[in-house]
Amino acid sequence: MNIVNKAIGFVKEVKTELAKVSWSTRQELIGSTAAVLVVTSIATIFVFVIDILLSKGLSILFR
Repeated sequence: MNIVNKAIGFVKEVKTELAKVSWSTRQELIGSTAAVLVVTSIATIFVFVIDILLSKGLSILFR
């Protein structure tokens, strides 16, 4: 029974802590997701351009 009591206590504590969480609104979530997508896209393009430039530069250098 001791394990059952511990499990019940744990679930009660989790419920109490989750009540304290400040959840994002739908609008905040959409804005944050858009920001992440934009920054990720910019970083991807940057890495792609650097990769192309380094590939071309090294192929010219070692020709």
